[in-house]
Amino acid sequence: MLSQTVEYALRTCVHLALHAPASRTTDEVADSTRVPRAYLSKIIQSLARAELVNTQRGVGGGITLSQKPSDINLLQVINAVEPFTRIKECPLGLPMHGTQLCALHRRLDHALAHFEEVFGKTTLAELIYEQTKPAPLCILPIRKRA
Repeated sequence: MLSQTVEYALRTCVHLALHAPASRTTDEVADSTRVPRAYLSKIIQSLARAELVNTQRGVGGGITLSQKPSDINLLQVINAVEPFTRIKECPLGLPMHGTQLCALHRRLDHALAHFEEVFGKTTLAELIYEQTKPAPLCILPIRKRA
């Protein structure tokens, strides 16, 4: 249900939340989250346009969250890279359906509503402070570059 781009954006933000307020380099984020570096740059641009991260080039620069992890929810991250949309009218464009969704599309929209609610209520802070085993992927040891 979630695209690879969304998965990568979520991993990136969880990683930044784990290290907040410290800045992280693109290489550090890419190595830890296993997001390809070139792809990560595009994701960071989208997150910066959505004002979820700050970036600074040069010595002492890097990437940081623009807000506390408790102030950023997962739906914001998702919307930054792939805006979330609900089904408001017949996706097939059938004039007899209009905004009256058929049983299939009504159930799909219900699932989307639940998705929107859960991710809208879940913050980055909740993910990093939740005691789970195994630990989040984003705290794996950094791989050595060849």
